[in-house]
Amino acid sequence: MLRKVSSLKGYAIQATDDELGKVQEVYFDDERWGVRYLVVETGTWLSSRKVLISPYSIKGVDDLEETVHVSLTRDQVKNSPEIDTHQPVSRQLETEFSEYYGYGNYWAGPYLWGVGGYPLYPAPDGAAAIRETPEELAARAAGNPEDVHLRSSEQVTGYHIAGTDDEIGHVEDFICDDETWAIRYLLVDTRNWWPGGKKVLLATHWIDRIDWTESMVWTKLTRDQIKNSPEYDDDLPLDRDYETRLHRHYGRRAYWDE
Repeated sequence: MLRKVSSLKGYAIQATDDELGKVQEVYFDDERWGVRYLVVETGTWLSSRKVLISPYSIKGVDDLEETVHVSLTRDQVKNSPEIDTHQPVSRQLETEFSEYYGYGNYWAGPYLWGVGGYPLYPAPDGAAAIRETPEELAARAAGNPEDVHLRSSEQVTGYHIAGTDDEIGHVEDFICDDETWAIRYLLVDTRNWWPGGKKVLLATHWIDRIDWTESMVWTKLTRDQIKNSPEYDDDLPLDRDYETRLHRHYGRRAYWDE
């Protein structure tokens, strides 16, 4: 199911034994456009500490109850590596996190989740989790001490979008698949440059680059292409018919055909 990332904000995280807290935002990576963690405010039971919950542990999302069910216990979360969400999260910290829970490293492999397209744990038969050795991790850290690829959904919301000929709007939200946890689209509001404008979707595989210092997203699409694209309606479900019309408008190959 495709959903707006913002729709998860405030949802309760239900562990196997008790509630863990509320979803505040998500962290996604800027290489493969996957939602890698839900950032959860734990409240008083854990001194209001913020923790990361990986999609590897998510069993399902209940929109009626506004709850995300996870296959974790409170003790597991309580004893997990403490990560300061006010600082960039490096691959070294992610490795410590994944080793604690026994997950594979999602970046070590050819697919969205390393060995596959879905965050399955334990890994399916014949698809052993891939982990970097201490030597590989040290070599990576030496080459790039930061090695930061995670981005905050709250931080990137509001980034300006620039086409080949001028600015076309700003990022209002993200559309993700809550089974694969891939971010499929940026929701773009064009009304700050086009009076009477509309909301449109920009597929993540149409993004050319992101300038984090200038808070700008660049695409090779033009203003006219964006202006004439199918309008996105927040009140209607995002279905395959709309996605097909969107890709046909731009003459681009759809992600589900790749």
